[in-house]
Amino acid sequence: MAHIDVSGIDYFLSDGTQLLNGVTFKVLDGTKTALIGPNGTGKTTLFRIISGDLTPDEGVIGRSGNMGIMRQFVGQVRDGSTVRDLLVSAAPPALAAAAHEVDDAELAMVEHDDEPSQMRYAQAIVDWGDAGGYDVETVWDEVCMAALGLPFDRAQHRPASSLSGGEQKRLVLEALFAGPDDLLLLDEPDNYLDVPGKRWLEDKLNESKKTVFFISHDRELLNNAAGRIVTLEPGINGAGAWVHGGGFGSYVEARADRNARFEELRKRWDEEHVKLKELVNMYKNKAAFRSDMANRYHAAQTRLAKFLEIGPPEALPIEQNVQMRLKGGRTAKRAVVAEQLELTGLMKPFSTEIWFGDRVGVLGSNGSGKSHFLRLLATGGTDPEREHLPVSDVEIADVPHEGTVKLGARIRPGFFAQTHVRPDLLGKTLLEILHRGDEHRSGLGREAAAGALDGYGLAGQSEQKYESLSGGQQARFQILLLQLSGATLLLLDEPTDNLDLHSAEALERAIDHFEGTVLAVTHDRWFARTFDRFLVFGSDGKVYESAQPVWDEKRVERVR
Repeated sequence: MAHIDVSGIDYFLSDGTQLLNGVTFKVLDGTKTALIGPNGTGKTTLFRIISGDLTPDEGVIGRSGNMGIMRQFVGQVRDGSTVRDLLVSAAPPALAAAAHEVDDAELAMVEHDDEPSQMRYAQAIVDWGDAGGYDVETVWDEVCMAALGLPFDRAQHRPASSLSGGEQKRLVLEALFAGPDDLLLLDEPDNYLDVPGKRWLEDKLNESKKTVFFISHDRELLNNAAGRIVTLEPGINGAGAWVHGGGFGSYVEARADRNARFEELRKRWDEEHVKLKELVNMYKNKAAFRSDMANRYHAAQTRLAKFLEIGPPEALPIEQNVQMRLKGGRTAKRAVVAEQLELTGLMKPFSTEIWFGDRVGVLGSNGSGKSHFLRLLATGGTDPEREHLPVSDVEIADVPHEGTVKLGARIRPGFFAQTHVRPDLLGKTLLEILHRGDEHRSGLGREAAAGALDGYGLAGQSEQKYESLSGGQQARFQILLLQLSGATLLLLDEPTDNLDLHSAEALERAIDHFEGTVLAVTHDRWFARTFDRFLVFGSDGKVYESAQPVWDEKRVERVR
């Protein structure tokens, strides 16, 4: 038995803004329930409240069963963590505590190597065994083989940062589904996964008997794996929750019907409110001249007071109005020309031409070199001219390569970073970033900056610092900066990963109207339908073109 009961949750931000307002719903035993909603409505905050990381201002969380958690940072690990550390982060608390004690005791013995340190280490090893550590290492061996193609003893000390985002996700997901927890809390488990990985996740969700509550914006995944959908819908006083008892296939129509019903109820309530106020005013005027009208006047006042005490029906949710406008500009007909380009250690030499106006999807499994290819273009390619330098201060690592790839005249690459890591934006508010400008874009006056933010649904975050935004808000702000920078070549690395459904559709419309060339690495099957042609990074190390999306390429075969 494993379930979650969320009852009347209120949560206020540090500035006093109410983020969650009376959020109430249940995740039933054995169900696969998705949590969706616009970026910034509090989905991850709600997960942190359920997990116990945060305390709500009002309301209670009830649950049964042992809970395993995959937090949002998985897929973005760039610190000194190892593969073993990632696996420990997904382990039950007692097991994780025993693992940390082994690490601490081992370090203490290396530093001192005295009898107390040796005794501490010996006890830590015993406790690790008592907690089931040796049994779980057997499971981790299977997990590492499935996710990385390596046994645990060879993979455990490998830096987590050497894994792609998808490999990090797959590793932790494999561990959670194979682990003992019967309740799983997964924060955007599909982010960074390639399509075979997403299909694997869909199968796991459908086959598993565990209760799973997960956040996702992937329309295909929601359609294929979610049995129930909880929506956080923004309101004037914070987000409330609405539960759809079916899957995503019937969700859009059900939500439209619900909103239409609320709109009609609210219209009737407003009409009745006007009638009651007119009745009170009428009897008030009559009671001023006729004493026998006083009782009717007081009765009308009482009726109005009771009507207002009950209050209006549930208000319609505040709809996002995201209007992305990517402008671009005319460039040379040949935007990108690659000749015998080899990404060192990744893919075999290939040649291709990308023309002005092309919409090219870059497909393939994780770790095949797709992001490296985009980063190479983002730095201007081989021996870039000054006009080909990036239109932002985003840090882009060098990409070792052989052969050449050159950009055409008037090509200005604009790079969307998958991980949203932007050291150049840290510590600055959105309004400050737009107002100051930089060497790539002009600064905007306060009114113009506010208008630009409003068009991307970020008006309410104008005084927030970049690092405090949700993943989806950071994604939208990155796209806004591309708009303002004058980029004529958009290089988008998984741009829809953190975008909510409405924002993803807005991006699709913006790309459609963009005057320029677009290359996008994507594993979003819904998003990929909007592209004209595809570069596929194959499992045999070859890059080839396709007129249709290719989703069945497996992990690249190379020495590991």
